[in-house]
Parts: sequence; C-alpha cells; structure tokens
Amino acid sequence: MKIVPSVMAKNQLELNVRFDRLRGVSKVVHLDVVDGKFAPSKSLWFPFRLRVGFRYSAHLMVQEPEKWIARFGDRVDLCIAQFEAIKDVSSYIELMKKKGKKVAVALQPSTAVSLVKPYVHLLDYALVLTVKPGFYGSPYLPQELRKIRLLKKWNPRLKVFVDGHMNPQTIGKALIAGADYCIAGSYVTLADDPKKAMMELRKASGGD
Repeated sequence: MKIVPSVMAKNQLELNVRFDRLRGVSKVVHLDVVDGKFAPSKSLWFPFRLRVGFRYSAHLMVQEPEKWIARFGDRVDLCIAQFEAIKDVSSYIELMKKKGKKVAVALQPSTAVSLVKPYVHLLDYALVLTVKPGFYGSPYLPQELRKIRLLKKWNPRLKVFVDGHMNPQTIGKALIAGADYCIAGSYVTLADDPKKAMMELRKASGGD
C-alpha cells in the first residue's frame, strides 16, 4: 500500500506551511479541494500556487468538477471527481480520456457502490471515503471499506484509494479490504513530526 499525505488550506500562506511540513516526507501530495457547496467547508478554493518538487493528485469535492478540471486539471497528475457531482458520467469519462488523463471518481459514504458498477470497467482509480467529506478529523465509518472489495471484484485492474481517519489502528483493515493507496490527512499533515507519523503508518501497513 502506498501512503499519500493530503493537504487542506484556506489560503496560500496556509498551503505553503503544509508544503514545507511535507518536504522530505512524500514525493506525492494529495490536494483536498472543497468549494463550500458540495461540502460545508472550503479548501484550496482560491488561485493557489503549487510547489515544484511534488507530484499531485486532486480530490475534487466540488460542484461541476469539469469546470475545475478545465482550469486547473493540467497542473495535477490525477483528478478525482466526486461521483455524485458528475452530471453525465459517460461524458466525464470521455473528457478525461481525451485529455490523456487517468479516469478516477470518489464515493462519499452515502453513495451506494452499485451506482458505479455500470462504469467501473472504464475507471482507472476509485477513492472510497470512510468519513463525510470536507474536514480533517471527521468521524470514522469503517463499514465503507466493504465498497473496496466490490469495486475490485467488478474491475480487478482498478486501483483504489481509501481516505478518511487513517492511522496505525485503522490502516490495517483498509489494507485487508484491498486498498492500494491510503490518503493520510490529519495524522501526517498535522502531526508534530510528519516524517515519524508517515513511518508509523508504513510500519502498520506492513511496509518498511
């Protein structure tokens, strides 16, 4: 399992602090983008500047994710749009393929995984949220891990992220459920020692 730290920020100053803390911790950073409409908070909802030296994925907890992708999509390696916010899933998949991008969607806890089944064979990545979206430290919903097994059953080539309340006590169950990537928010990004926190997660997931 690969572990990727995530960042939330209300302004560029806060974002710069997050980047500084993750320097030397991970080569990949996961951007949590929230518009204040899809979820009741805002993060990276400003003309942000990214740091050279990281690669980026972006989790788009926004209404009309296609507009964000048109504006900022070329600045990140992977765009992960909330399935619930996509107006036409087939058109979204076609759009991403035309852009030469991997196709990825995220599922919030209230979304039945069966709704994705008709499209899962066309996806490269899926993100399963084990918390309600939009905040650091939201309550953990372990029952959502069952979605991972079903997604993998329907598309064995699919790579799955798990995002929400990942720590040394919870990451093992995500690994057993079949997650390929763990998104670590507050446990790493807000830790007193992010490098130590990352090492603890790697050890708990069976890594070096």
